[in-house]
Amino acid sequence: MNFDILLKIVIIMAPLSLAALGGATSIYAPMQHHTVDVEQWVTAREFLDLFAIARVTPGPGSMLGTLIGWKVAGFTGALVASLALYLPSSALVFGVGHVWHRHRGKRWHTALENGLAPIGCGLLFAGVLTLSRVAAEGIVPLMLIPGVAALMIVWPKLHPFIFLLGGGLICYAVYLAGF
Repeated sequence: MNFDILLKIVIIMAPLSLAALGGATSIYAPMQHHTVDVEQWVTAREFLDLFAIARVTPGPGSMLGTLIGWKVAGFTGALVASLALYLPSSALVFGVGHVWHRHRGKRWHTALENGLAPIGCGLLFAGVLTLSRVAAEGIVPLMLIPGVAALMIVWPKLHPFIFLLGGGLICYAVYLAGF
């Protein structure tokens, strides 16, 4: 196994672990940039396919990093990517959790909490925008994305696979119609 590739996986995934404010969606944009544009480990289409697989499988959304590690360096790459994505943020949460709980209600605590909320939202939006840009091959996907987002707000407990299946069927119907 090429140690340099495994080290690059750690160098890319570990900082993303610490930047995942609001969940895995917040790191999709930088992950796509590093793995598709910079390292060229996967194509934009492969990234999107791995994203879809990560979303329909049980487990965290950051499973995408594991799948990229697997694609790049097999089982060892998947293991290294998983550890790089989960260990830094877990250690940080464990350490900060003790301090955070002790200082709950103080002014700096509330200010920091309120200040991090828009950063998390911005990172989430960047991830969605990146995936939209990769997926949008024509007007139909661009119309489906806000439509599905609205449906997910209305029915938040519906499994994402239903939306993926519906979007796929609509795109297939449009393809058959010749648009």
